Amino acid sequence: MTFLTQVLNGLQLGSIYALVALGYTMVYGIILLLNFAHGDIIMVGAYISWIVMSKLGMSPVLAVILSVLGCTALGVLIDKVAYAPLREAPRLSILITAIGVSYFLENGSQLVFGADAKVVPDYTSLSTFQVGGMTFSFTAILTIAVTAISTIVLNLLVQKTKLGKAMRAVSEDMGAARLMGINVNTTISFTFAVGSALAGIGAVLYSMAYHQATPTMGIMLGTKAFVAAVLGGIGSIPGAVIGGLVVGFAEVAVSAIGLSVWQDAVVFLLLIIVLIVKPTGILGRPMTEKV
Repeated sequence: MTFLTQVLNGLQLGSIYALVALGYTMVYGIILLLNFAHGDIIMVGAYISWIVMSKLGMSPVLAVILSVLGCTALGVLIDKVAYAPLREAPRLSILITAIGVSYFLENGSQLVFGADAKVVPDYTSLSTFQVGGMTFSFTAILTIAVTAISTIVLNLLVQKTKLGKAMRAVSEDMGAARLMGINVNTTISFTFAVGSALAGIGAVLYSMAYHQATPTMGIMLGTKAFVAAVLGGIGSIPGAVIGGLVVGFAEVAVSAIGLSVWQDAVVFLLLIIVLIVKPTGILGRPMTEKV
């Protein structure tokens, strides 16, 4: 029973990392940008849930909807204001801008909400349920199910829809995509919207599991999700999910043997090993540059 509980914990934690990593990998796959503000979008989503339920006393369903919509709108706004003017700039300029946006969101949240942790109320009164005499966490099962559904829907979106084909075209060759009549800016904004919506879902699931929102919560969550994306092969949707699960299980395994203080170290050790053995990640493909 203890083993099954640890497996479930690993799947739950890994699923949250996978959702966040999907947002990272989508944006990187399109414009080769490591959006370091992605973790802070999740932080904003958690605060939206706290405001809706704790301050306004509204329903958890509305909190979920507004968190996802708020994160989506914020992601598109960040792209339009901070990244779109730098489309033709060197990658380093955009990377520095992403770090600046991240600090802006963190410090802005601290000014508005304070540095102390805010307690996010329960989204549901159902905490556990029993199947065949075994007790399962409702939050864990919901997290795993939502991540699986989100991954399937995202794959269908990218592979089967017109916008998905446009995203793949822009990813392969932005210049050629423009010549074929694809609106590159609209496609990139759509990618940010989808990635940020996934961040909103991740914010809700994280808040369900840990019930708190802090200005700096997105730093380590975003960093570990980035590690997950690199482990799986950044730019690969299945790779992001696999990387998230690997990171989640690694953390739970370390905690299970009584070395919880080494959780973060093990995650980054995994990253170092993968970069040495297979720099492109588990499902990544080598990138070739034209000269």
